[in-house]
Parts: sequence; structure tokens; C-alpha cells
Amino acid sequence: MEAAPRDPQLWRMAKARAKFKTHLFTYLAVNGLLWTIWFLTDFSAGHRYGSNIPWPVWSTVFWGIGVFMNGVGVYGGLGKSQLSEREYERLVRERQGQ
Repeated sequence: MEAAPRDPQLWRMAKARAKFKTHLFTYLAVNGLLWTIWFLTDFSAGHRYGSNIPWPVWSTVFWGIGVFMNGVGVYGGLGKSQLSEREYERLVRERQGQ
């Protein structure tokens, strides 16, 4: 049985979304592990380091910003292909208005 031809734009979007979901899962798994390690080691250490900020917060925040921006690009309509498409449509409208 022959498969129907794929729409190239939809295929790119599907691949980008699948890649984002993998990235999000990795982010959640790794940060969950880091927070677990921090909790277990900090709890057993009895807060002897005196730091008010847990060390996993840095990876959670900065990596989280990257994951968030990736999600906005993939799902929020701010991806390169969508921006290019909007710019092209704007240029076509400008040319027709002349």
C-alpha cells in the first residue's frame, strides 16, 4: 500500500514538535533527578553550607528559559517558517498596493 504524499510544511512542523517534546521530557527528567539529589544530599548534610539558594535552581531556570523559548517557537507561531511566511505575505500586499 502506498502512503499519501506528505505536506512538507506540516512534516517540518511535526518533526519540530516531536523534537520539542523530547527536549521537554529530558529537561523534566534531568531536573527532577538534580532536585532529588539536592534534596537527599542537603537533607543529610543538615544545611551546613549556609546557602539560601539550592544549586539545582540554576540549571532549572536557565535551561527552562531555553525550553520555553523553543516551545514558543514551535507552538506559538513564532517559528522561522511562520515569520518568513508572514513577511512574504506583507511584501506581496505592499507590491499589490503600488
